[in-house]
Amino acid sequence: MNKVILKYLLQNFLKNFLIFVAIFYCFGILLNLFEEVEFFKNIETSFFTPLILTSLIIPSLIVKILPFIIFVSSMVYMLRLRNSKDLLTLKVFGYSNLKIFFILAFTSFILGWLTLFVINPITSSMTKYYETTKSNYSRDIDHLILFNKNGLWIKENLKSKQRIISATKPEKNNLLNIVIYHLDNNSSLLEKIVAKKAKIITKEWELQDVIIFKFKENVVVESRKKKHTINSNYDYEKINNLFKNFDTLSFLDLLTNYNKLIENGYNSSFLKQSLHTMLSLPFFLFLMTALAAVLTMNTLRKSENFKFIIVGLISSIAIFYFKDLSLALGQTDKIPIILSIWAPILTLSFLIFIGVLQINEK
Repeated sequence: MNKVILKYLLQNFLKNFLIFVAIFYCFGILLNLFEEVEFFKNIETSFFTPLILTSLIIPSLIVKILPFIIFVSSMVYMLRLRNSKDLLTLKVFGYSNLKIFFILAFTSFILGWLTLFVINPITSSMTKYYETTKSNYSRDIDHLILFNKNGLWIKENLKSKQRIISATKPEKNNLLNIVIYHLDNNSSLLEKIVAKKAKIITKEWELQDVIIFKFKENVVVESRKKKHTINSNYDYEKINNLFKNFDTLSFLDLLTNYNKLIENGYNSSFLKQSLHTMLSLPFFLFLMTALAAVLTMNTLRKSENFKFIIVGLISSIAIFYFKDLSLALGQTDKIPIILSIWAPILTLSFLIFIGVLQINEK
């Protein structure tokens, strides 16, 4: 009998969760499709292209809001369980509020880990394909920036020439082993600049240990300088902001290639933020399911349903605001970045613990 009841609880809980994931997915498709159609309206392409790209990017957004989805689905499921009197029946068979709470909360905890190890690598690959495809259709290709295994690449269109910049990697406020090519409008090479380092704090780059090769009428003139400046459309902050989106990096990438990513020039602070944000997901799902249980299992009166829904939504919104505030404090170095990620989890854990003690008494 216990196995039948456990199967009943889990099947209905997961079914309810998947229904809400599907609802949010469809809602996301509708919202994002307008943006993609707007992007492709002046580009000759199939009607299915915006739809396919939208379907590829929405799963990564679903993963981001998974704690909210698990909270809403858990709350709706537990309200149905209580209103149908199944909760009383479960108690007759020895399933206390505490036992039901742990079954559902640990199911959410396991869902979190499955998301990190199974779903997240898939969504990160889909996001990579989305960004690659979107960039191929981009109409504004005057200025491009790319960071791959070969280093950093930048293309700029200047008033009377083109510029292509390559560097092995960024390091703090510098680019290392930089090579700059200046081309005329016919793509003929005018100048090549080689430097060991470039300070890019501002858009006026300061190059150090510079060798300049000028090409004119098949003659190459070489000159050396300790310092040389160029004006660029990019500075450190602008370049750094382009790589704050880690949706293309999966949890497995961060675990297995963390040191290599740092060596390749990825910002260690943002890598740390991304890794710990992902690690906190299973615990966050556990606590959001626990919060839904605490709110719904305090009473069996149906008249309390509307109040619980309103309180639950306000609570979840407050939690997400607190989470964003804590993360902002970490990003501005007010508190350590790791603490900023785990502080909401620890605070919510303390509040949930008090609530669980109360529902265990009922």
